[in-house]
Amino acid sequence: MTQTDPKGELTIRTVAMPADTNTAGDIFGGWVLSQMDIAGGIAAAQYSQSRVATVGIEAMSFLKPVNMGDILCVYAEVDTVGRTSMAIRLEAWVLRQRSRVRLKVTEGVFTFVALDANGNSTPVSPLA
Repeated sequence: MTQTDPKGELTIRTVAMPADTNTAGDIFGGWVLSQMDIAGGIAAAQYSQSRVATVGIEAMSFLKPVNMGDILCVYAEVDTVGRTSMAIRLEAWVLRQRSRVRLKVTEGVFTFVALDANGNSTPVSPLA
């Protein structure tokens, strides 16, 4: 069954620009990964009310390419919470340029650790 609606809260929306492409004109997968990491960091920081650092990324598969001019939308939701860490489930979708077509391009689970002012891990509230 094909998923038609994103899961989670829209956290980032940005456009894929020419500077984000390789020599063939395709958007770098690393650029998409970076946008997802930023969105995950925002969600983790909001949940923990602290600084956060990325500590892990589960395997990702790119389902569809991202084209120059596409609007990349990253959706985030807190999946699980440990003592000092949070697993954030992320989905990246695109709005194809000049159309209303919305396609899921990748997903993954990114793990973040909450940090105190000195950069040490700090406890976070349990997931309700």
